[in-house]
Amino acid sequence: MVNQIKLTVLFGLVALAAVVSLLVGAASLSTADVLHLLVSFSNDDFIIHQYRFPRTILAIGVGAGLGLSGLLVQGVIRNPLASPDLMGISAGAGLAATASLVWFPNTSLNWLPLIAMFGGVFAAGLIAVLAWRSKPTPARLALIGIAVSAFLASGIDFLLVTHPIEINTAMVWLTGSLWGRNWQQVPVIWGALSVLIVFACWLAWRLDVMGLGEESATTLGAKPRQIQVLSLLAAVLLSSISVSVAGTISFVGLLSPHLARLLFGHNHKLLIPASALVGALLVTCADGMARGIQPPIELPAGVLTSVIGAPYFIFLLYRYRGW
Repeated sequence: MVNQIKLTVLFGLVALAAVVSLLVGAASLSTADVLHLLVSFSNDDFIIHQYRFPRTILAIGVGAGLGLSGLLVQGVIRNPLASPDLMGISAGAGLAATASLVWFPNTSLNWLPLIAMFGGVFAAGLIAVLAWRSKPTPARLALIGIAVSAFLASGIDFLLVTHPIEINTAMVWLTGSLWGRNWQQVPVIWGALSVLIVFACWLAWRLDVMGLGEESATTLGAKPRQIQVLSLLAAVLLSSISVSVAGTISFVGLLSPHLARLLFGHNHKLLIPASALVGALLVTCADGMARGIQPPIELPAGVLTSVIGAPYFIFLLYRYRGW
């Protein structure tokens, strides 16, 4: 009963953040104006129906995708320092998407999620090969991911330096921003999320037994290798699609599972919706703050999540320094 109340409160906070986000921006609107425009079902108002509302829906979806992706990565690797951006998955998706933006600027944006997924899968495969050869500890695996992420990020920097004309579009996307996004991207993120969150719920008890170790998991009827592959594949897809929509919003995949565990312990049946809701709350708040700090100037949402996430990552490194 207590856990259901906590989930309800989290859901309410996400809904509240979404409503507040609709009020924030260069154009000043009252709560009554926003509610009237929402219930009128009129598409004539650009600010709400074509700009803020789809952007808020996207922020919720992207945050939920990143939070759930981080939970799956941490659960299957059993490493509290793991997350899609620190493990290089986001950087791989970012490199592939950036290459598409600068080399083929006329390519339809409908192809961007597929291209980003290819980059994310490539990064995950590269990390898997390095891990298979060295058989690292959880802390060393995190360091491998950071090294791969840095390597792929250098590729992004090279593309930006060698293609200065296309740098503006790529930079807005790489810093993690929902600026310029519209209803076109909503089916992409929410379609993937609706399928993969159900799949993650199917993996819930398997991730619970994976926490006991591979031998215990096998004894209890689980298949560790199969669970690892399926979980990482789902995490790669979620992270890559989120990156293709909003760019590289850092540390949401790291923070969300940790905050969810503080509230719900280690039961993945509860952690899956909780991590998705916490991620949605973080990105929605970050996007609203990015628009509201100094309008009409807009900061990238990824900058604000990094301000919170980087100190927390340092804290985690100190806390798990013995790994």
